[in-house]
Amino acid sequence: MMFFEKDIAIDMGTSTTQLYVRGKGIALREPTLVAVDKTNGRLLKVGEDAQKMLGRTPANIVAIHPIVNGVVSDYDMTSRMMRELIARVTSFSLFKPRIAVAVPSSITGVEERATIDALLEAGARRVYLVESAVATAMGAGVDVSKPDGHLVVDIGGGTTEVAVVSLNGVVECESIKTAGGSFDDAIVKYIRRKHNVLIGARTAEELKLTIGCVYPRTDVGFEEVKGRCLMTGLPKSVTVSSSDLLEALEEPVEQILEAVHMVLERTPPELVADISENGFILSGGGSMLWGLDKLMESRTGIAATLVDDAVACAAYGLGKLLPALNDMPDGMINLARRRQMKG
Repeated sequence: MMFFEKDIAIDMGTSTTQLYVRGKGIALREPTLVAVDKTNGRLLKVGEDAQKMLGRTPANIVAIHPIVNGVVSDYDMTSRMMRELIARVTSFSLFKPRIAVAVPSSITGVEERATIDALLEAGARRVYLVESAVATAMGAGVDVSKPDGHLVVDIGGGTTEVAVVSLNGVVECESIKTAGGSFDDAIVKYIRRKHNVLIGARTAEELKLTIGCVYPRTDVGFEEVKGRCLMTGLPKSVTVSSSDLLEALEEPVEQILEAVHMVLERTPPELVADISENGFILSGGGSMLWGLDKLMESRTGIAATLVDDAVACAAYGLGKLLPALNDMPDGMINLARRRQMKG
């Protein structure tokens, strides 16, 4: 490995994209968003700068989420956004970087190809795809090469992925579109139904982070929110409690618990025994909801552990893989498949 060669790990999420540079750690964390001028297709801003423009721009400037549910939805915008972000962390380099990127276990062949091509176009020399559940387990400090079952529940912005990881691969997985964004939508709908007041998604997210909960709290929190009264069309303030949010978030959380049950039902008995001993690994921004670990524990009887840096866990896990890139084939790395090919 030559000292001026850069290896980068990328966790491209629906709401946040993170770049981990070998030897440096996480070098960049930006919203997965681009602002584009509709009239000429020019890319104006990327990430944080594009987010600041949301809702404050003329009609010809639109915000695009190029990654939806963990996969490339807008090929051109993804490659342009990634080129800009990669340029920020590589500065001047004689060599193009090699990139390891986390992808959902449910990714299709077409989506795999789109991800690889978009990153090659963005300036990568080689692209390696790693299942995000494996990356998350590695980031949580699990030795994924052992024949030992671990259940990863990764609640991102657009998707929740529930996967059983063992022997470097994903044994069973379920991916659902109920995640952090669904929590915000549920809060907006609840306040609209109960108070006849319309609030924005950003206000809903703030509520979720401050007093949101999915398990009864002893210290009930209250928050005043401003929105538009649907009767008069004028601004109106209402007070919302954490008990209200417990009710509002019940439905999306039930859907996540259902996905967990489905995966456990399909998992081989030996691995279920391992999981009951090892517990769940909770990661992703959505997993930071107050009481989610307690709720899962009470409903399944299995201990749930929230990882230290829930948002960056997969990026750290990918970072641990970077020193081993020399041994890996390009394209989709199912670590288990790689071992079989060697054997």
